[in-house]
Amino acid sequence: MTASTYPRAVVYSVTGGPEVLTLIEKPLLEPGPGQVRVRIHRSGVNPTDWKSRRGGPQSAAVEPAQVPGQDGAGVIDAVGPGVDSGRIGLRVWIWEAAWQRSEGTTQDFALIPEAQAVELPPTASFDLGAGLGIPFLTAHRCLTVNEDGPNLLTPGSLTGRHVLVAGGAGAVGNAAIQLAHWAGATVITTVSTPDKAQLAAAAGADHVIHYRDTDVAAQVRRIVPKGVETIVEVSAAVNAAIDAAVIADNGAISLYSEDGGSEMSLPVRPSMVVNARWQFVLIYRAPHDAKERGVVSVSAALADDAVRLCLPQHHFSLAHAAKAHVAVQESAVGKVLIDVSD
Repeated sequence: MTASTYPRAVVYSVTGGPEVLTLIEKPLLEPGPGQVRVRIHRSGVNPTDWKSRRGGPQSAAVEPAQVPGQDGAGVIDAVGPGVDSGRIGLRVWIWEAAWQRSEGTTQDFALIPEAQAVELPPTASFDLGAGLGIPFLTAHRCLTVNEDGPNLLTPGSLTGRHVLVAGGAGAVGNAAIQLAHWAGATVITTVSTPDKAQLAAAAGADHVIHYRDTDVAAQVRRIVPKGVETIVEVSAAVNAAIDAAVIADNGAISLYSEDGGSEMSLPVRPSMVVNARWQFVLIYRAPHDAKERGVVSVSAALADDAVRLCLPQHHFSLAHAAKAHVAVQESAVGKVLIDVSD
């Protein structure tokens, strides 16, 4: 599409249910210093998008109106002062567009800080690019919090190590499998169904455990008797005892989600004996340099064709952004995308 004077955007000016999302036309803005303007092709929907839109128990005004969407992919069509004009026309993937900003990716044109619009290789589709940001940066952070490193994933950087990924068919879990596999780790993952097992295996998992009918701790210890160095945990409230039973000496359990409950019972003595680290991860508030390293690693994995579309994709039009939010809130298996432009 061409740059209309009044392109479309999905916004909300009050917190609440998906019905607060409104499709409007808004003036086309010019990028400011250090910004690029991206013609969005795909907007990726993450749990934080609907959680931020829902807000607290009471509805609250949002000023200025918020365009949701942390992740996306598109083409740079204009740059602001201080940005190399050679970036115009570049295909990019976007991360953290709407964190503490009103300019998310659920619109035709988004103003993005230059560093948060990262070159997308020609071999990577916009669908893939729109699913990279929050899931893959979260996964990278989870995989790099061990005391003895590495703090930057590269090919071979996890060789000789074992990683357990809880929920290998989730967005972050699947990303963690792909990055850990690329970095040389032996990857074990847990899933609930045979279909999800196929999704985890496609991402590169070496061992897939069906947790509903298996003693997970015993199975992990059979695979790696000394325990796993890193655990990427989606449901610590449910799995804390298992994690403590399989973590290796000086290992790290990275918790990035409240799935299964917002409170957990921590196995103190078993964790203490092995000097385990319980690391909480919220990528938005992670150290900035950790996020920058994540961008470097994800870009390198993309260049190596090591990142793929391993999960089902659920496409919604811009006019049906509310349905996209509902799909994520209802835990659709796969990646939910809003098709902003063909």
